[in-house]
Amino acid sequence: MNLPFIADKTFESKDYTINYLPKAEYDNCTFINCDFNGSYISMISFLECEFIDCNLSLTKTKETAFKDVIFSDCKLLGVPFNDCNPFLFSVTFNGCILNLSSFFKLKMKSTIFKKCKLSQADFSNTDLTESIFDECDFNQAIFDKTILEKVDFTTSKNIMINPENNRMKHAKFSKENALGLLSHYNISIM
Repeated sequence: MNLPFIADKTFESKDYTINYLPKAEYDNCTFINCDFNGSYISMISFLECEFIDCNLSLTKTKETAFKDVIFSDCKLLGVPFNDCNPFLFSVTFNGCILNLSSFFKLKMKSTIFKKCKLSQADFSNTDLTESIFDECDFNQAIFDKTILEKVDFTTSKNIMINPENNRMKHAKFSKENALGLLSHYNISIM
């Protein structure tokens, strides 16, 4: 399906909750303070785009392409990123709320998450090799069969990961957040 091509445009304070964003290939576009809450962005391609102060909570993302996309200060509650087109999937998150979002089975090597809330986010079977989680909150986030090799968690908190169910070679933790690696053993540390 050949989609219209839209490049180098800025979309500001748009409401896409009723009239959805038109299906197209968006290249080097910026979306500022736009509301996509519960909307369909399926089958849309975003290449080198940036979303700033946008609400993308509960968006439908079936086969959505995110290639070199930056999300800054966005609300992304319950977004099924696992439904996105995995080909060249590449995102960066700065100051975002990603609670209840799913990254199930995605390849997200070297992804940067900075100052994000990831409460109950699902990283099961995700490849996060060499990713950086800078000052992130992982309250009840799910890590199961996740590749966490060389991942930097040193400034993050509320990390609870079972080392027996995840690949964690050379992952970095602070002394404080390393206690979350023992939580599944049901022991008390004083």
